[in-house]
Amino acid sequence: MSILTRSHPTTDDREPAADRSRRRVGVSATRRPTTGLAFVAPTGVIVIGLFLIPLAILVYMSLTDWPLLGEPKFIGLKNYRQLGSDDRFMGAISFTLVYTVITTIVLFAIAFVLVAISNSRRRGALFYRTAFFLPYVVGTAAASSMWWLDANDQLGIFNRLLHATGVTDQPASLLATPGKALFTVIALVVWKFIGFQVLVLLVGLQSIPAELYEAARVDGASTWQRLRYITVPGMRPTMALLTVLSVTGSLLAFDQFFVLTHGGPDNSTVTVVLALYNKAFQSFRLGSAAAEAVVILIVLVLVNAIQLRLLREREK
Repeated sequence: MSILTRSHPTTDDREPAADRSRRRVGVSATRRPTTGLAFVAPTGVIVIGLFLIPLAILVYMSLTDWPLLGEPKFIGLKNYRQLGSDDRFMGAISFTLVYTVITTIVLFAIAFVLVAISNSRRRGALFYRTAFFLPYVVGTAAASSMWWLDANDQLGIFNRLLHATGVTDQPASLLATPGKALFTVIALVVWKFIGFQVLVLLVGLQSIPAELYEAARVDGASTWQRLRYITVPGMRPTMALLTVLSVTGSLLAFDQFFVLTHGGPDNSTVTVVLALYNKAFQSFRLGSAAAEAVVILIVLVLVNAIQLRLLREREK
């Protein structure tokens, strides 16, 4: 005869179910921060290794007399004080600001016209969008090399086109004077980046509900009123994004000037980044170049912060 025995209930068996569930919730809650940190850790390591540590080194370099060979010597804020008396750097700032203003205005003006063409329902609109965007996939350095060849008086196609159309019978010399060189670079930038500008504006324009335009037509709103009260407010976030990108890209312009004009003629097309490059890798004044880099970084952060704040206030 077998005897069936039953063990006495343990402490866990006597524990209420509510207490056990609370304990599980507490354990899972403590695990969540650990899991989140595990996912964020790779990105944090990349940010620290590729941004924060180099930034700290850059700031330290800007406070030293850092020769290419030899030991650096700590000199405090001397490099920053000397920037105000550096005529080449101040001239580069002036030229970069002029270039930024002109490029931003021209890009937006031409982009709006091309958006009107690309957004229509006419046959070939898709072809226009593709054609406008194709130059954007070409690298800036490669595009600058192409334009340098095209602008050459002996080999370039621009000079031949001007002769064929009767505009001039003399060599165009598109890079010979400061005005012509600036015009050529701006034309290159417009040709290169207008496709991206048009594409982003198209996305923003097509995101506006068509019902708003239909209701406005029913209410008798004119084309100008629809543009003013529907299109412009609806496009404001998109225009804000493009303004920040255009201003930032123009302030950091380097490739097109380094390849196309080499800063000439007579250092008339030297941007702040090109001036920094020349000081660091031609004059080997690494400490002073680091100070310029820190100043450029601070200015970019301030400019973008001001732009975003102004645009947010307008939206309110």
